Amino acid sequence: MEMSTPRLLLREFRLDDHAAVHGFAGDAEVTRYTDWGPNSPDDTAAFLAEAVRDASGTPRERFGLAVVERESGTLIGSVELQIASVPHRRGEIGYVLHRDWWGKGYAGEAAGRRLRFGFGELGLHKISATCDPGNVASARVLTKIGMRLEGRLREHLHLRGRWRDRLLYAGLAGPVAGQGVSWEAR
Repeated sequence: MEMSTPRLLLREFRLDDHAAVHGFAGDAEVTRYTDWGPNSPDDTAAFLAEAVRDASGTPRERFGLAVVERESGTLIGSVELQIASVPHRRGEIGYVLHRDWWGKGYAGEAAGRRLRFGFGELGLHKISATCDPGNVASARVLTKIGMRLEGRLREHLHLRGRWRDRLLYAGLAGPVAGQGVSWEAR
């Protein structure tokens, strides 16, 4: 699977992406708000093996793609859409970028494309994402791509020795006359 945006190529991960992926997945600042990491080299290899395996899953329920900046051809991050419930047509998205690429709109571009894929091609009804309340930049990305804050999940994760809250954002599919399915934050 490949998809594109004006500045990005979203493609399947390959095992030989290890150095680029570990460049962000092994960085403590990048993973400061995540529920994983920082990765060891073995953790990164395990992630890539899982992503490659997921790509051939039938039916496929996890769509993790490498985020590649088109102009330079540099792998700069990861964006994922996971089907959380088939009968309820719910999905979840997540993204992470190498810190050299923060603040340039790439996270929103990649995540917005995953939303369009989830609502359009997959026919999902609701797609959600969570972020740490301290991660103001990620909350801004989710708002910019049209997701709406639904609430705060108190003490939702036990990370690095303490309980952490999460902010819950979501977008819903909505019909657009003559256009099939689109989405809107409602």
